[in-house]
Amino acid sequence: MKIDSHHHLWNYDPEQYGWISEQMAVLRRDFSPTDLQQELRDAGIDAAVAVQAQQTIAETEWLLEQAGKNPVIAGVVGWVPLASDQVADDLDRLHQNELLKGIRHVVQDEPADDFILGDDFNRGVAKLAGFGLVYDILIYGKHLPATIPFVDRHPHQSFVLDHIAKPTIRGGQFDDTWARQMRELARRDNVVCKFSGVVTEVRDPEATIETIRPYWDVALEAFGPDRLLFGSDWPVCLLKISYGQWVEMVTELSAGLSPSEQEKFWGLNAAKAYGLSPRRPR
Repeated sequence: MKIDSHHHLWNYDPEQYGWISEQMAVLRRDFSPTDLQQELRDAGIDAAVAVQAQQTIAETEWLLEQAGKNPVIAGVVGWVPLASDQVADDLDRLHQNELLKGIRHVVQDEPADDFILGDDFNRGVAKLAGFGLVYDILIYGKHLPATIPFVDRHPHQSFVLDHIAKPTIRGGQFDDTWARQMRELARRDNVVCKFSGVVTEVRDPEATIETIRPYWDVALEAFGPDRLLFGSDWPVCLLKISYGQWVEMVTELSAGLSPSEQEKFWGLNAAKAYGLSPRRPR
């Protein structure tokens, strides 16, 4: 079973999705489960994990509703106000829906590079394991130095690193600092990593496979085939590449994996990380 571990859905509203700038015209429309299902079918992907794109409980509830109606959505990574005194109540209510698999906060947009080390935020993260929820880490490469001690504060929490920590990618200019810090983070065996959202970090006009290949090599070396997950970051990836083109590119990048390693990377690792089960249409 092939699983896309990272995609988004939304009913587009410019006020609610302010991060979608005028330069991102391709994203300024609705992206529905029907759209998703067509992309998955055409690319030979069986299921997907929906991830928050707004920092609202209302969106989390909407994603859970969409997942309930559409079995192709195997699980949801939502949002709650982790730094709030009421976060336990929010988690207690939301986790009753078995399709909620994880929580994410948009750390990459916080003004302080060490936001992830904040005490209130960490008190919220510390509650997730008790609810059986994963925490998705959304950061840029510059946040890796703070993320390593953050993970160390939660040795019993399961973490998923989104988008290989979003390095700045340019042809002929490899990010050695990112590579060193990724290898260090990967020493923590409670962290797995999504090979997703990589094309939109390419600063060149086009995202070529040869530009991306060194970043694939480091992610695979650091996390190994047992802790690396396929993801698309659709529809955001459309800023650089179509869904099908991304699947083709990753297929070529991962061609050196053995058949059993391919199964893990393309689906089994995501199923294990998020506790996913096959779903049948109602």
